[in-house]
Amino acid sequence: MTHKTFHQFKDRDILEQLCNLRQLTFEITDTCNLNCKYCGYGKLYNHYDTRTNQRIDYQNAIGLIDYLVELWNSNINYSHNKTVYIGFYGGEPLLNINFIKQIIEYIEKLPENQINFSFNITTNGLLLDKYIDFLVEKDFNILISLDGNKNNNEYRINHSNENSFDNIYKNVKLIMEKHPYFFKQNIDFNSVLHNKNNVPDILDFFKKEFNKTPQIAELSTSGIRKDKIQEFKNMFNNKHNSILKSKEHHKISKELFFQNPNTAELGIFLMQYSGNVFSEYNQLLLPNNENKPIPTGTCLPFGKKMFVTVNSKILVCERISHQYSVGEITKGKVMLDFQEIADKYNNYYRPFTTQCTQCYKLKTCTQCIFSMETKDKKPYCRYFMNKEKFEEYASSMMDHLRENPELYEKIMTEVTIS
Repeated sequence: MTHKTFHQFKDRDILEQLCNLRQLTFEITDTCNLNCKYCGYGKLYNHYDTRTNQRIDYQNAIGLIDYLVELWNSNINYSHNKTVYIGFYGGEPLLNINFIKQIIEYIEKLPENQINFSFNITTNGLLLDKYIDFLVEKDFNILISLDGNKNNNEYRINHSNENSFDNIYKNVKLIMEKHPYFFKQNIDFNSVLHNKNNVPDILDFFKKEFNKTPQIAELSTSGIRKDKIQEFKNMFNNKHNSILKSKEHHKISKELFFQNPNTAELGIFLMQYSGNVFSEYNQLLLPNNENKPIPTGTCLPFGKKMFVTVNSKILVCERISHQYSVGEITKGKVMLDFQEIADKYNNYYRPFTTQCTQCYKLKTCTQCIFSMETKDKKPYCRYFMNKEKFEEYASSMMDHLRENPELYEKIMTEVTIS
C-alpha cells in the first residue's frame, strides 16, 4: 500500500493557523491550593518546568494578545464566526484572579475589531464562593474538577492531606442556588478516572447531585517518571473497560455518547470514509483534490489552540512536554519564527513516515507524536494496522453502527470533529 507524499510544512502553514487560532490559554500561576496525587505537574511526571510558585507576566500576556489581534483581524482569518476563546489555567487560576480581571479589562478596551471573545476557566472549585459573581458577570464557561463522591475524591487532597470534597461540594451547591440558570448553561465538570472510582459511579453521582454529565478523562500517559511507572499502573483505570464492567454498559454508552471511546472512534471513521463529510467548500466542488496527509494524527501547530506557560513559553497544547515549546514571549515581545516551527515539525514527523506510509489506519489516526512510545530507540505506534487488522477494525466500526443505528444521524448532526 502506498500513500501520497506527506505534507511538508512551510512558514505560510503556521501563519494561517495562527490567524485562525480558536483557543488561547494562559497558565497564569503554577501555585495550587491542592496537592492531587495524580496531578500532571506532580510526582508521577517529569515533563514540565519546575513549579516555583510563579505568576505569569502581565506585560508578556498583553504583548501576545496585541500580536494575535493583528493576525485575527487580517484577511487570512477565514473562521466562520471569528470567536476566540481565552482560557485561564493553572495551578489553580483563581489564586491569580487579579490577572484574570486585568486581561479581561484590557480585551474589553481593545479598539473595535471583528473578533468576538469568550472566556473560560478550569478550576478545582475551592475559591468559587469568593469569585463566582465576577465570573457570572463576564459569562465565563467554568470547568470544575471533581472525581465523584467523597470516596471517589480521595486523590484530590490539600497540602494537609485532607480530602477537598466537602469544600468543593459546598461551593457548587452555592452556585446552583444563587445562579441556577448560569449553573445550567455555563458549568461543566471534569472527572479523572482512577482506581478509586469508575465510570458508572461517576455518572450516577453527577446525575443525582447536579443533573450533569461530566467529562471523564483517563490519567495522562505522557511523561511518566520511570521510578513511578508501577505506582501509575496501580492508579490507572481504563475508560472503555470501566464502561464494559457495568451491567448497564449499553445505557451508559448512550448517555456518554461521544465520550464513549467506541462512538468517538466511529465518528472519526465516518468523517473519513462515509463520503458525507467535507471540511471545506472546495471539497464539494473538487472532491478528488485532497490535501497531502501528514504522518500520525498529531494536530497541526496552532490548529486547535495555543498554550502559554507561566514562564511565557509558547506551546501548541497543554498536554505535551514543555521541552516542545515553539516560541516564547520576552519583555512583551513575541518570539515566533514560522519557518523554524515548520522545520521542527517536519523533523518531528520524519522518523514516522515509513511506519505511517504502511499503516492502513492513517486517515483515522489520533496518535500524537509527542506521546508516542519508543522501542529499540525507534518510534513505535501500538495502533499500527496492516491490511488485515484494518479490515477487522472497519468491520468492528460497522458492527457498532449496526447495533446502534441511531448514532449515524446523531454523529452527523451534533458532532464537530476538528
